[in-house]
Amino acid sequence: MRIREFRIEDYDAVTALWAEARLPFRPNGRDRREAMARELGGERSLFLVAEKDGRVVGVVLGTHDGRKGWINRLAVAPAWRRRGLATALVGEVERRLQRLGIGIVACLIEEENGVSQAAFSELGYKRHSEIVYYAKRFLPEP
Repeated sequence: MRIREFRIEDYDAVTALWAEARLPFRPNGRDRREAMARELGGERSLFLVAEKDGRVVGVVLGTHDGRKGWINRLAVAPAWRRRGLATALVGEVERRLQRLGIGIVACLIEEENGVSQAAFSELGYKRHSEIVYYAKRFLPEP
């Protein structure tokens, strides 16, 4: 297994992986091919895939705003779970963010996603229940 940068040619495999992993995504909104292509290679994006024998088996989208890093869309193919792929992907994003001088890394997890909550707890992330998330959307929902 190797971790490499996400290429736009990976888009179909990544969205298929998100579907297989039952990770909600917005193919008509922020996760559409054009939006992903625009972000790729940007100085604030760290989009990575885990690949085994030419097949994408894991993905993580990392970003930062210059002071805080974010981990988004972490997914591992169900057949490849519990083998350290999520740990490796998160660790690689964390290392890259630290090299950029980013000292805080955060993630947002939907309340019903207990698998991700457990995974990030195991990785040393602290839950902040006192934070209330607000969003204003300019893109259509799926």
